[in-house]
Amino acid sequence: MTGTVSADTGSRVRVWVWRIAFVAAVALQLYGVYAPREAGPHVGIPQIDKVAHCFLFAAVAFTGTKVGLPVRWLLGALVANAVVSELVQHWLLPQRDGDPFDALADLAGVALGAWLARYGPSRVPRRTP
Repeated sequence: MTGTVSADTGSRVRVWVWRIAFVAAVALQLYGVYAPREAGPHVGIPQIDKVAHCFLFAAVAFTGTKVGLPVRWLLGALVANAVVSELVQHWLLPQRDGDPFDALADLAGVALGAWLARYGPSRVPRRTP
């Protein structure tokens, strides 16, 4: 009985950890693409923002899939957000500029996150002695 209760509790904790990670990823992604000024420090590495765009969108796609959101809706919303965010940056945020290559990096991130959630390494169960 104790084994069942602890396994169930561990499963619930795991679900909540994924939910918290998803909410954090969404908040960070929205801040990163819709902040009035470019988010993050200027590090002087050319095109590093493309890497950031890719990882932000990958994190949302990955954690959203792990949470159990419908994949088609999740990925569709992320693809739409990739395009809309660059249009908003171009037209509505005067200190930002919309960049089509940022949108491509966003789309690459969506694909990467979905691929990792589907085909990435899964957790290896521990052996109990």
